[in-house]
This record gives sequence, C-alpha cells and structure tokens, in this order.
Amino acid sequence: MKLRHQKSSKFINTLGGAAITFVTALPTYAATPPTAEQMWEIIQAQQKEIAALKAQQQTTEQKVEATGQAVEQTVQAVEEAALQTASTPSWAERTKVGGYGELHYNNLETESGEDINEIDFHRFVLFFGHEFNDRIRFFSELEIEHSGVEPGEINGAVELEQAYIDFDINDSLTARGGLFLVPVGIINETHEPPTFYGVERNIVETRIIPSTWWEGGAALNGRFGSGFSYDLALTSGLATPTDGDDAYVIRDGRQFVSEAVANDPAYTGRIKYTGIPGLELAATLNYQADLTQGLGPTGTSSDGLLFETHAIWQRGPFGLRALYAQWSLDGEAPEALGREEQVGWYVEPSYKINSKFGLFARYSSVDRAAGSNAPADTELTEFDAGLNYYPHEDVVLKFDYVTQDGGEGDGFDPVDGFNLGIGYQF
Repeated sequence: MKLRHQKSSKFINTLGGAAITFVTALPTYAATPPTAEQMWEIIQAQQKEIAALKAQQQTTEQKVEATGQAVEQTVQAVEEAALQTASTPSWAERTKVGGYGELHYNNLETESGEDINEIDFHRFVLFFGHEFNDRIRFFSELEIEHSGVEPGEINGAVELEQAYIDFDINDSLTARGGLFLVPVGIINETHEPPTFYGVERNIVETRIIPSTWWEGGAALNGRFGSGFSYDLALTSGLATPTDGDDAYVIRDGRQFVSEAVANDPAYTGRIKYTGIPGLELAATLNYQADLTQGLGPTGTSSDGLLFETHAIWQRGPFGLRALYAQWSLDGEAPEALGREEQVGWYVEPSYKINSKFGLFARYSSVDRAAGSNAPADTELTEFDAGLNYYPHEDVVLKFDYVTQDGGEGDGFDPVDGFNLGIGYQF
C-alpha cells in the first residue's frame, strides 16, 4: 500500500508538472499564438509522458502484488512447519524416566532370642520407557538391592527386572516380547511402596508367589466385554533345587533370566475383571512340566501347577485385599518331603482416615510343606498392623508391628517387633 501511495503521488506530481509546463509556455505563445502543428507537438509529448507513467505504475503494482503473495506463502509454510513439529514429538518427549525406592528399619526379635536391628536401603529402581510410535513401546526396570554389590561386604544385587517391547495389534489386543513380570498376584506387577501397606512385602507373595518374579518370553494381553481382560504368556521357567533344606522351595527356583536353563518352559494364563469402580477380581494358572529343568538326579523331576486368585475392593475410605495361592507338585521326591502341596493366603482390611493417613491390619498364613508327609508345625502365621502417612501421594512413611508364630518345622524362626520405612515413586 505504501508503494502504491508513493507511485500515485508521483503520477499526480508529474501531471501537475506537465500542467505547469503547459501554462508556463502559454506566455511565450501569447505574443505569437502557437500554430496547430505546435499545439499538436505539445499534446503528443504530454501523452507520451502520461503513458510512460501509467506503465511504470502498473509494473509497480504487479511487483507489490507478487511480493504480497510471496509473503503469504512464506507465512503459510512457516505455520505448516510449526504444526508438523508440534504433531511429531521429539525424541525426548517420547522417552520417559521414572522409578521408586524404599529405606527400611527393622527392630525385631526372633523366637530363638536373636535381635535384629538393621537399616537397609532395600531397593533403588529406575524405569526407562520409549514410544517408537503410537503402537510400539519399550519399557524397562533396573534395580539395585541393598545399596549395591561388593563381594563379602554388601549383600546386594543389580537386577534387570523388566525389558520388553509392547506391540498394539489393535485397540483390544497387545503382544509383548522380552523380559517381564509374570502376571500373577497383587504386588508382583505393582509393588511401588506407596501402593501397598506395610514396610515389608507380605509373606504369601514372597514365599508362595516368589515376588518379584520375572521371566523372559512372549505374552498377549487382551481386553473384552465390559471390564474383562486376559493374559497369556509363554516364558522361561523355574529351576528348583532337589536336595537340602531348599528342595522344591519355589522362591529358590527363580533363574532371573540369567543364562536360564530352558528345558521346560512355563505357561501362564490370567483372567481379570475390573468393570466395577474400586473392584478387581482375578485368577491365574501357571504350569511347568518340570520345575527342576531336569537338573536333578533321576526321579527328582516334578511338574508344578500354581493356582492364584485374589480380590481388591475399595469403597470410599474402606479397603480390602484378599489372596489365596497354592502350588501342586507331582512326583515322588516332593511328596516324600511333604512339599507336593504349598499353600498361602492373607486377608488385609484397611481404612483411609483422610488423604494423608491410612490404617491397616493383615493376617497371613504360609505352609510350604502342606503335604501328607510333612513334618509337624510347618505353617507360619503372621499378624501385621500399622500406619501409612502420605505427605505427598507419591511419597509414604510407614510403621507396622509384626508378630509371627509357628513354621519351625520348615526352618522358620518367627519374629516379633516393629518396622519403619520411607518410600517414593515418580
């Protein structure tokens, strides 16, 4: 517009100048009036100048219009580039980091008279995840237990508990491959400190279900109906000892997917219902043709079937968790030790006073030698009660009192005392 205004002003000025020239010339011809030929020459000269000025103005207008179009195209290209950048997240935006940790203080006395006064940074865990696109994701969990590893000095471990890729086949079916947690129980998959009561994890989901329990392999997760889901997994399996005090003890059979013997894989299937807010119902079967992976002497192999079921119910401030788990082993060797049946269960009511405080009580029972030939007094029972304080929803301070009874026939030394803990997740 500014250029057009300038050129229009120039055109007017030129016309004015031509008029002045014409008027100025009039006195010259006033004495001797111009002839018709002279008048025609003057008019022709003025017409040429006017035509040239019009052509120049038209060219200028075309340039201004072309410049405007170029500016508009540039603005549009910049906007499209910005929109494309916003819709395609950067590498950092598609990569997530998280974790959790917990510090424990145990002040306990065993039935045999041993005092246990320990402080232990039990777990330090980091999560790393990445979204390759809308349908392919990676997730991992790296853990340091008991502050580190130093042979002969630190009772720690560095463990890779998860490292898998999820593939969304469609909106209701996901395939998984890699190293992942077995879909069983309540805390095996969800065990961050703010998500459960008590400083230590419950004895059923550590000694019957060997949490934390992970394997390597492939799995499918499907959703159907209103709130139903299922999991199917084919993975590496356990390799339980076949002699000594730990013979056929399930927890001691974990191989941690560390050059794990894979003579006999494990098959896991779970069905879960979460269609009612605050309610979770689930049941899991895990089967392995030989829990020993064929590593023991002839006649010591044993197939194993785990059945687990649980319920979680949260109604306002009231909560309830209940779980039952049982291993059934087939074979003469585990039967001779009374370990063909291994059973555990617990009931845990809780009450949230407000968003900061929660109270709980839990009664648990574990019997790793519940078979017919078991020695006497192999059942270990435990009562816990305590308080969780949440200064933030992802930070928790814990206190609980614990007392145990029995289990001496299976090598347990019952304890009595209290625990303190602090934990976090992010």
